[in-house]
Amino acid sequence: MLSALQPPRTATRPVERRRHHRMKVVLLGRYMLPNRMEYPCQTIDISPGGLHLAAPARANPGDRVIVYLEHLGRIEGTCVRTTMEGFAMTITATSRKREKFTAQLTWLANREELGLPEDRRHERIVPRNPRAVVTMDDGTEHVVRIVDISLSGTAFTTDLDLPMNTPLRIGSTPAKIVRRFDGGYAAEFRFPLSADLLDENLEL
Repeated sequence: MLSALQPPRTATRPVERRRHHRMKVVLLGRYMLPNRMEYPCQTIDISPGGLHLAAPARANPGDRVIVYLEHLGRIEGTCVRTTMEGFAMTITATSRKREKFTAQLTWLANREELGLPEDRRHERIVPRNPRAVVTMDDGTEHVVRIVDISLSGTAFTTDLDLPMNTPLRIGSTPAKIVRRFDGGYAAEFRFPLSADLLDENLEL
């Protein structure tokens, strides 16, 4: 009789532990550990509350980590555990930024699952002010014209002769030359830009 009066037990703990659905989205990026060392990384899966990274140098549980991912920009958080591939971390963000991050993440996951083409309208902008100053490693400066800007890089026109992988600064943004086209170059930023910055008023 007593057992009939007791409410049935429900296994709710595993559901509560993982509040956010993880999405298999593979993005390239870089991350910085507390000792300020930087390394390349690749996401294994992401949720609005955390991410799992394939990383050459593991963070320790409790370490604060800064990650820059293509399409998503800067992400801050704390390492919660190490894994065979690298480590998993939480994401620290305001509710507004988390909502925007969730929308971006959902779009990326749907694009990969459905094989949708990249929506270039959201990934590249033409700045209102196309003029920029490129600074070389030796300190020399050259004025160039920006063709367009994405989160991961920019294209610009110039008469300069620049070998592949030439390091430079475009405005105040560190980058390197990755491709040549007729009349100019494509450069990849050292760290992807934050999605919050990407609009036609952006100046590098």
